[in-house]
Amino acid sequence: MQRRPVGGSGLEVSRVGLGTMTWGEDTSPADAADQLRAFVDVGGTLVETAEDYGGGAAQQVLGGLLRGTVRRDDVVLAGRGSAAPDTGERASRTALLRSLDRTLRRLGTEHLDLWQFPGWDPRVPLDETLSAVQVAVYSGRVRYAGLVAPAGWQLATVAGGATAGPDPAVCRPVSAQVEYSLLARQPEAELLPAARHHGLGLLAWAPLGRGVLTGKYTDGTPADSRGASALLAPYVEARRTEHSARIVQSVLTAADGLGTSPLSVALTWVRDRPGVASAVVGARDAAQLRASLAAEDLVLPAEIRTALDDVSDPV
Repeated sequence: MQRRPVGGSGLEVSRVGLGTMTWGEDTSPADAADQLRAFVDVGGTLVETAEDYGGGAAQQVLGGLLRGTVRRDDVVLAGRGSAAPDTGERASRTALLRSLDRTLRRLGTEHLDLWQFPGWDPRVPLDETLSAVQVAVYSGRVRYAGLVAPAGWQLATVAGGATAGPDPAVCRPVSAQVEYSLLARQPEAELLPAARHHGLGLLAWAPLGRGVLTGKYTDGTPADSRGASALLAPYVEARRTEHSARIVQSVLTAADGLGTSPLSVALTWVRDRPGVASAVVGARDAAQLRASLAAEDLVLPAEIRTALDDVSDPV
């Protein structure tokens, strides 16, 4: 699998990443182990996790796998903190560092390669938030820092504040993680231009439109799908709209013409968008993950890319 730099930094990641949102809940430890082995075997490196995935269950599962299934040095660990305003915790130095330490304990590792933190909290001075990054890097607990789902103006404010902050060399974020797919192109309005301007790479979350772009929901809800899961049904349903149905049909048509899967078309579209460092996919089991990994060699012809751009244009 090809690797890319994250923005203008020295950090390199596989251009498709492995998400762990369902691990420990809808995905068993055995299935998670199969996924991780399959991912690393083809050269995948970026593994994304968060402490609010299953209330820490995903990180517990991943931590166990890093002690036997794969080597810690084989993966680039991207951990996402939960100290966001809507959780009741502020993005204070204390809250952020506590979140980081909980993550490290669950994962059984001494450091994260990429620590993605909620960088905007109007109740906390930006210098204080950035100082938490400085402490994390200086203490060896973090190699690089990134932002979680910022608005464009928030990214620009944090990036500018980091330049003038406690230590620009270590406080400056290198990435932004945000939902981005043919069904969710809102980041193109402000976030992507801001990220490119400030040298941040995008980690595209839910590049398959929460599974809707695979076409599996065209004729209903399969019993073994996320849409049938009590945990994830509302998450999937939010992407099942009349507008989405037209986009899905275009993806199905493109896949048929190329002799490939709708999943591969949708994933490749996101993966190769300007500014995207990696598209992070989740899967129920290794077979589902291998379907995503099969898109590695696909290149969308210009005319198909243009057609998909047009039908999914949010304007």
